[in-house]
Amino acid sequence: MNTSIQEAKVCYASALAGLAKLPPEHWPEALGDMYHADVAWHGPHPINSHQGAAAVLANFWRPFLAALPDLERRDDILLTGEFKNGDWVGATGYYTGTFTADWLGIPATGKVLNVRFGEFSRIEDGKVREVYLILDILDVLRQAGRWPALLPRSPGPDDRVPGPSSMDGVMLGTPSPDEGLRSLKLVEAMIKGLMEYDGKSLESMAQERFWHPSMMWYGPSGIGTSRGLKGFQDVHQRTFLTAFPDRIGGDHKARIGEGAYVGSTGWPSVRATHCGPWLGAPATQQRISMRVMDFWRREDDLLRENWVFIDQLDLLLQMGCDVMDMVR
Repeated sequence: MNTSIQEAKVCYASALAGLAKLPPEHWPEALGDMYHADVAWHGPHPINSHQGAAAVLANFWRPFLAALPDLERRDDILLTGEFKNGDWVGATGYYTGTFTADWLGIPATGKVLNVRFGEFSRIEDGKVREVYLILDILDVLRQAGRWPALLPRSPGPDDRVPGPSSMDGVMLGTPSPDEGLRSLKLVEAMIKGLMEYDGKSLESMAQERFWHPSMMWYGPSGIGTSRGLKGFQDVHQRTFLTAFPDRIGGDHKARIGEGAYVGSTGWPSVRATHCGPWLGAPATQQRISMRVMDFWRREDDLLRENWVFIDQLDLLLQMGCDVMDMVR
């Protein structure tokens, strides 16, 4: 791992954490220091993609900071790595603030709001060239008391997701590259095992080879949290494979490992046919794609924790369900 990307990781996380502390007139300069002028920024629906630092400020940061003026960023995992000759910083955690102004058409509550995020940024010449960000906006609706009436509640708990139980996810030093490679190989073997599904039995994937008996799986709102392989199968995997039996994944923009941690994202990462109900949306037989992020923590030779993001609003929109229109 080269020193420059490690330094960029620390500077980038610090700059994002400090952005909300600046007065609005200093935001353009701060983002100019952080992003390349032509940065390619990709966010969740309904924010979606924007080109250039000025467009990112106008369409994401300014409305977000106006809605939560005392915003605070807390990283639970922060890692770096190289993928396809690009240097990447991956992070997940929460933005927390007081929800004092409407955001994305969601009425303000005047209460504390915790916005879960997953983010990957490609660093080039000390600045961010490319960003992929998923915010759990469905969970924002839950906290704001605006859960869409047509959507079922999450089968697993969807309260605030904890950081790593080992409390070592923010890696500001330079862990052994061998440990990062070890973690990455375990995740890649697990993903290969998922492709062994025979279309009939979950046991055909033999996932117990890869997961700790007390594994924790932290899914997005609409799915929630589960514990143990059986819990994961009951809360998510069985329903997912019924809805998307022909899914093909692994088309990653970034897949990196550092220390005991691995992160990946694809935009989209998964393509499939919508063959069964998903979050209350009946099968449409339409081809869909999913914006996905994962973060894993390895413990010895097994995966102990997995933080998962799916852009649920974008996915539901492809199924004919406009969640933000329901809110409006």
